[in-house]
Amino acid sequence: MQGTEDTGPAGERAGGPDAARGAEGGQACGPDAARGAEGVAPGQGQAGGPDAARATDDQADGQHAARATDDQAHRPGHPAAARPHEDHGPVRYGPPAPDPGLPVLPELAAVLAAASARTRPEPPGGGPVLREAARGYWDRRGLHGAAGGIAAAPGAQPLLLALIGAHGGDVLMPRPCPAAWMPQARLLGRPAYHVPTPAECGGIPDPYALLETVRRVRAEGGRPKLLLLSVVDDPTATVAPPELVREACEAAVDEGLHIISDETWRDTVHRPRDTVLLSPAEMCPDDVTVIADLSGALVPAAWPVAVARFPDTPRAAVRHARTLDILTALGALVAGPVAHAAAHALGEPDSVRDRIRRAAALQTDVAAAAHRAVLGSGALARPPQAGRHLYADLGPLRSRLADLGVTDSMELEEYLTDRLGAPAPGGHRFGDELGALRVRLGTGPLLGATPQQQTESLAAAKPLELPHVARALDDFAAVFAELR
Repeated sequence: MQGTEDTGPAGERAGGPDAARGAEGGQACGPDAARGAEGVAPGQGQAGGPDAARATDDQADGQHAARATDDQAHRPGHPAAARPHEDHGPVRYGPPAPDPGLPVLPELAAVLAAASARTRPEPPGGGPVLREAARGYWDRRGLHGAAGGIAAAPGAQPLLLALIGAHGGDVLMPRPCPAAWMPQARLLGRPAYHVPTPAECGGIPDPYALLETVRRVRAEGGRPKLLLLSVVDDPTATVAPPELVREACEAAVDEGLHIISDETWRDTVHRPRDTVLLSPAEMCPDDVTVIADLSGALVPAAWPVAVARFPDTPRAAVRHARTLDILTALGALVAGPVAHAAAHALGEPDSVRDRIRRAAALQTDVAAAAHRAVLGSGALARPPQAGRHLYADLGPLRSRLADLGVTDSMELEEYLTDRLGAPAPGGHRFGDELGALRVRLGTGPLLGATPQQQTESLAAAKPLELPHVARALDDFAAVFAELR
């Protein structure tokens, strides 16, 4: 693929000349790196503005190489003789999903242990029990269908790779977006384009910017065919309003795009009774494939399993078959014991529902406290509505950060990871401009350092008053207070 190209203000192409660099996700690709870094809510796209500057791979690689050879700069609270700096650009250093910060549900651990004697993996796409459990899970959420329209894989990445491979054409996705999306398109050699998001939320493209991007890509000879979106979003931790979801989906379908809706985080909404969550598949049932990584709310990330729900149409049946072919070729089969535990979790017995409810309530309090600490420093962040993270824009603190040697999101990632003692991936990991000082902050590490502390946090009526949670929040706030 060619280097990052300017497709105009409405959408930018992200690419790279070789597989290793193309999968990286650590390069800048977008209009005017300074744009949006100052005073723009994190993840907010802009449909207008000056032409985008070309972000060359040589420049990005040069920055990685220079930092890989330099010694780690002294950080406040750390000894001057720190370990040599390591290059964290390649995709293998990409951020995992935010840590839930909670121990495994004992009932699920028992189910997995009971199935540990299973020595054979599931068939491609999952066995009948797992697929029926996934069908029932979506049926309870108003997305009806047959078990034959389900496909399972050992994690969201191989499943998304298979889905993109089963569709032809170019791929569009919002900016910012989950860190794993762009590497999948690049690995397949598919041209991929970022589209700005509306001011209200992340996860979905601005409808007008989407239409303009499609128009310009086609004018340049491209074939936009697939749109990835997430109504409940990583990295922004927002829930897209139903009216914006409808507008974006109608625009996509009118332009002939098929939609892949990543609903990994739908069961982590902090205030489910006060939040209206609308799946694109409810509005455009024939044009939307839904995927969910069960590590979002149902099983630990160490038990990799994700499921996809296809539309009930002849065309979708063909794509389902292609997806299974690709999963077979990849050897992407769900382990037998994991499939057994996943099917149990998808059935949502009382213990699983109670864990989902308690975890969401806990994150409501802890994420809100972390959000207040970030705002108290003068940084910007949308209120977290779901997940176990928030997305902050430290653009207003640029001068103070520059004094500390932090001038872009790569350096911000390194600085905050050192200071917080927990992963703090920069916005460049999610497709945002390298020059924008944005970062995803996980709240899982604030729940406790041991399973006992984490369990206490989960059971507490007022978790913020627990000594270990209060200390963790004080330490978190102190890091940002230093930047005022």
